[in-house]
Amino acid sequence: MRASSSKPNLRNQQRVDVELEVTVSNPAGEELRCEAANLSRTGVMLRCNLETVRQLIPGQTAPAPGQWIQVSTRFAVPVVAAQTVSVCADGHIVHLRRVSRDEFHLGVQFSEFRDNGYDYLDQYVSRLLATSLG
Repeated sequence: MRASSSKPNLRNQQRVDVELEVTVSNPAGEELRCEAANLSRTGVMLRCNLETVRQLIPGQTAPAPGQWIQVSTRFAVPVVAAQTVSVCADGHIVHLRRVSRDEFHLGVQFSEFRDNGYDYLDQYVSRLLATSLG
């Protein structure tokens, strides 16, 4: 995993750049793999290829406000150097941007966490922010 800069954003939460594999489940229950580009306490920006976008977003058009696409996400974050925990969160795809011919960014806004997922995410993001600022 790589963590680098943090930047303010429109989510009212600071994002941290990360390299995490994220499993995304679409409404049909298919599990797809993407990579997180950045992460905050309220959402994640995913890097996906065109085939994955086709499976997540019918018509490959950006979701209109209120017409967001429900997804579930699962990814691992370290709680200590030698131990990782799984964070499971439901959310909505609220953003789609084409970056290059076969790379897309999907913005997922979290709506609900399972178990201690939010606490683990909060601790992880806080540690990365402290590292990048100090």
